Amino acid sequence: MVDPKAVLQHLDELRALTGDADGAQRVAWTPVWLRARTWFEDKLKDLPVEHHYDAAGNHWVTLPGESPTAVVLGSHLDSVPNGGWLDGCLGVVCGLEVLSGVARKYKGKPPVTVKLVDWADEEGARFGRSLFGSAAFAGNPTIEADRGRTDREGVTLEEALKSCGIAVEDIGKAAEEQKDLGAYLELHIEQGPILEGLGKSLGVVQGTKGVERWAITFHGQEAHSGSTPMEVRRDALAACAKLALEIRPIAGKHPQSVATMGSVKTYPGIVTAVVGRCEATLDMRDLDAEVLAEMLREARAASERFAAEEKCTVEWSKIWSIEPIPFNPELIALCDEAVKETVGESEHLPSGPLHDAAEVAKIGIPTVMMFVQSLNGLSHNKLEDTRREHLEQAVEAMSRLTEKTMQWVLQK
Repeated sequence: MVDPKAVLQHLDELRALTGDADGAQRVAWTPVWLRARTWFEDKLKDLPVEHHYDAAGNHWVTLPGESPTAVVLGSHLDSVPNGGWLDGCLGVVCGLEVLSGVARKYKGKPPVTVKLVDWADEEGARFGRSLFGSAAFAGNPTIEADRGRTDREGVTLEEALKSCGIAVEDIGKAAEEQKDLGAYLELHIEQGPILEGLGKSLGVVQGTKGVERWAITFHGQEAHSGSTPMEVRRDALAACAKLALEIRPIAGKHPQSVATMGSVKTYPGIVTAVVGRCEATLDMRDLDAEVLAEMLREARAASERFAAEEKCTVEWSKIWSIEPIPFNPELIALCDEAVKETVGESEHLPSGPLHDAAEVAKIGIPTVMMFVQSLNGLSHNKLEDTRREHLEQAVEAMSRLTEKTMQWVLQK
């Protein structure tokens, strides 16, 4: 039904067209990204499909079926700067071949409609607004905030959208695409080391982890580093450093939890002064909402304890949060069957990174993702890679999953 080697050929073409020695350069709302989209449009010319761009710039390809209810395959062509050759685009290119296979099998008229979507600006690399297109589709546009977002050169997101034919005030109209969608399937590289560590090529994604992201500020007292005795110091960095070490055992109590203090700034930030103020960020993730809440409580309590030990105070300010988003149990079971039929064994795991699938699942559309192994767990850089035989297996498994999902949608 599908030709996995055609997917590899297309991926190689796209890498040569839109990458350089530093990696993929398909950053959304740039000429290279538009070049990738033009390349993709050219691949549709011989297929019995209709395609259009919605109000948020998402590209929809539709193979009409006997039933208007649609099975949707999706991912994104955009990348981070100096990104990997597979992140995002694998799902789109694989989806194209699966849709082509369905068209061949059913002579252009499958029992249900099959759609493929290339979501606009999943990465948020240029303007900091991740999941831009899928959020608009899900009815969660942030139009007023988006108007003023700027890139490093001072170009506004509104200006960049306009250059690509998108009016920022209209992006909410992308929600019109929700009609008659029966299921959503997404293939993605794992971007982590779990599958490789287990010696497995494919995995079934249980859902996307919830995220708690906070700014934490410790307040102490600036003082001269040469004349202030150690026992009287109010060192804000010391309190923060203790917390940075403590979040590791807090997360370590739970098998799927992660916690990261990824940014620390000190003031006055000079070698001859005790730190009077220390600002840090904390990112905590888990698929279980109760576990996530427990980790957050423990981290806050620890910060207060360490602040007291160092004769400091501490303040917390929320940056952003999202609840855990479990995927559809029936589609998880079908994905498990497809993986086992393809490679003989399966593995269930959560996704730490967010994906467009999360926005789709949030509005009640049955959703599941499939992961394919990432070598060395690397992504978002030019060293990202996956064995070609594993990519071929992923294409086969996605074809099986699509067929199973089509039948599942018919029976509902």
